[in-house]
This record gives sequence, structure tokens and C-alpha cells, in this order.
Amino acid sequence: MCSAAKVAICFSLLVIMSKVASVAARFKSMDYEIAGRVQGVCFRMYTEDQARKLGVVGWVRNTRGGTVEGQVQGKEELVNLMKNWLSKVGSPSSRIDRAHFSNEKEISKLEFSHFTTKY
Repeated sequence: MCSAAKVAICFSLLVIMSKVASVAARFKSMDYEIAGRVQGVCFRMYTEDQARKLGVVGWVRNTRGGTVEGQVQGKEELVNLMKNWLSKVGSPSSRIDRAHFSNEKEISKLEFSHFTTKY
């Protein structure tokens, strides 16, 4: 009887621990490309600053086609805040004509340790 009670307690603890682990491991990854007046207006610098303020990781860079692209990873709610900033705010002198987001997926761990500008 005592061992059955121990098994039940251990099982309950395993269930609780797996739920906590699955909640803790919920990160989101998202690629983006922003078009408009986004080069020559400090868009990358402001993007990096905003990402650091929010606590998301990833990268940003200019493209040869005149857009800005990158990847953002972090807690889902923070990535969604960054998505909103990229599509509606940007740098003070920018004009965002189109924001395209792709490869949005849940990931179990972050692939970057911080947010950087690529050249």
C-alpha cells in the first residue's frame, strides 16, 4: 500500500513537471522582410535597440533589393510585440510599405544569445 502511494505521488510529480517544462520551453521563431523606406534611415539600429528592449534575440540586415530582413526569437508574446513594431513603427524616418512574416514556428530553445546587425 505504501509503495502504491509513492508511485501515485511520483506520477503526479512527473505530470506537473512535464507541464511546467512545456510551458517554459515555448519560444517562437519568425523570419521577416520589411519593404519601404527602410534603408538609410537607421532602421537596423532601431530594430536592434527595440529587440534588446523587448528581450528577443536574432538578427537584422539590409538586402540588395532595398528591404530589411531578419529573424526574431523569444517568448511568443515578445516576438508578437516585435512583429507589431516591425510592421507599424520602425525607425522615426522610415516608411513601412510592406511587412512580410514567414516561418513562424514554436521552438524549444533559442538559437541565438542576443540580437545583432549583420553586414
